[in-house]
Amino acid sequence: MAVNLFYFLVFPGLLFAAVVGAFLSWFDRKITARVQFRKGPPLLQPFYDFFKLLLVKETILPKHGSPLIFLIAPVFAVFGATMAGVFILLPLLNITTGFRGDLLVIFYLLTIPSFSYIVGALASGNPLAAVGGSREMKLILSYELTFLLLIAGIIMKCGQQFDLYTIIKAQQEGSPFIGSISGVLLFIVGIFCIQAKLALVPFDMPEAEAEITEGIFIEYSGAAYAMIKLTKYIMFFILPAFLIALLMNGFRLDGIHILWAVLKVLAVVLVITLIRNTNPRVKIKQAIKFFVLWMNLLAVIALVLIEFGY
Repeated sequence: MAVNLFYFLVFPGLLFAAVVGAFLSWFDRKITARVQFRKGPPLLQPFYDFFKLLLVKETILPKHGSPLIFLIAPVFAVFGATMAGVFILLPLLNITTGFRGDLLVIFYLLTIPSFSYIVGALASGNPLAAVGGSREMKLILSYELTFLLLIAGIIMKCGQQFDLYTIIKAQQEGSPFIGSISGVLLFIVGIFCIQAKLALVPFDMPEAEAEITEGIFIEYSGAAYAMIKLTKYIMFFILPAFLIALLMNGFRLDGIHILWAVLKVLAVVLVITLIRNTNPRVKIKQAIKFFVLWMNLLAVIALVLIEFGY
């Protein structure tokens, strides 16, 4: 029991994933600043932001809505992100436990933060939050099928194995799945799914600062908003890590391979950041068309190529 709590709360769970995710958030903001010819924030700025919200800013409850559900939703989001992080990072860090890292369990856990945001937005009673929640739901319905097709492709490439430990081991004993044509296509699909899951431009329409003033988060402040920040930090680490586990050989934590593991995470985050800074925000119907038509088509082509050994 104590070991499981350690995995969840400290390493590789809540504390570890949040700290690494905060540093990756700084890396994202720093690259964004350089692209825009700005200096960018100091290294510890994500931590300043989080602790200022948690310890200094007041949590204001909406006048209309359900305060209890409004406050529980961000906590539930942190729980879902942390659980997904534990089940992703345990195999990546080669820590053997009773749970074998089933891909479908991870898939469902990764949806918890998004649904928590929707519940919190609707519980706030704010019409702009409701608009953001509606957009978030439509976005989920568009990209989750694509994400599931990505996972199906990985399962096919690994001989119908659902176990993340086995998938990583198969790549380390052979070659990374991204080294094939189907693997490259699945990587492209995965990058855009991560972009949408993180609600980053061009898929930030649920928040859309210039249009609906933070949308689903418009009523959040103080400690409640700090929990949302914490969830985003965790997701900013575990989603690239999950893509690396599925397609890029996972992590090997010995010698020079430690540096290579860090570079792989930074490379995926860099791609996400560059997409965010070189594309305008799209409309929700454009995002739905992009995933339902083009990304699903790309994923299906990858599945066909896998069937023929490519």
